Amino acid sequence: MSANSIVLDKSLKFAARIVKLHKHLIKEKKETIISKQIIRSGTSIGANANEAVYGVSKADFIAKLQISLKETAETEYWLRLLILSDYITEPEGESLLNDCLEIKRILVSTLNTAKNASK
Repeated sequence: MSANSIVLDKSLKFAARIVKLHKHLIKEKKETIISKQIIRSGTSIGANANEAVYGVSKADFIAKLQISLKETAETEYWLRLLILSDYITEPEGESLLNDCLEIKRILVSTLNTAKNASK
């Protein structure tokens, strides 16, 4: 299984969890500001990774993965804020955070490989 398919699979599953988190925040916690931010960044990770796979060039592939990595960093921030502000419990947040960080590691590794291959 290639790194591309791994990141696509993990980011899609992560996005589904983020959608569920968004629903929970809106319905149960009546929180709308952070939930809008995290659904945008958390679902954008996979969307950009998916676009990267169909990039028209190596540079396009790298650029889309860079965006995906930036969205991962933003999502990590929102998750930490949700934990610190008690909108989600630490165990709930840590589970999501671990998935986010795993995707981040895969993206960094894939980007490093892609950049080194284009030298």
